Amino acid sequence: MTSHELDFAYKVRHALDEQLATLPAATTDSLAAARKLALSRKKKDSPLQVFVAERAIAGYVGDLFDKPLSWLGRFGLAVPVFVVAIGLVGIFQFEQQQRLSEIADIDAAVLSDELPLTAYVDHGFNAYLAKLVE
Repeated sequence: MTSHELDFAYKVRHALDEQLATLPAATTDSLAAARKLALSRKKKDSPLQVFVAERAIAGYVGDLFDKPLSWLGRFGLAVPVFVVAIGLVGIFQFEQQQRLSEIADIDAAVLSDELPLTAYVDHGFNAYLAKLVE
């Protein structure tokens, strides 16, 4: 029930309680019988069931992860973060090495005079070299 519904129910109950003395006896008997019937049809109380999520990890071993901040729990969180960080650094280093290798190949071609002299004055070639260096 929302708070508005609860407030309405309290107001109705209060209004009925105030007028109870003025109700005829037949009405109060009818209301009492209806209350008894309603209580007899009420469902029996059942025990409360609560869903408790448990950790389900492949190869789960006993209590090792149960304590909130156990050393193994911290280690279990730190290892994947460390592996991802090492992987990102490795990828960055590999890309840098590839880029340096491409620039070295271009420098070697320029310094070994494999290019015609007109290539050095060509603005398109300079733009091509600048694009490779970026």
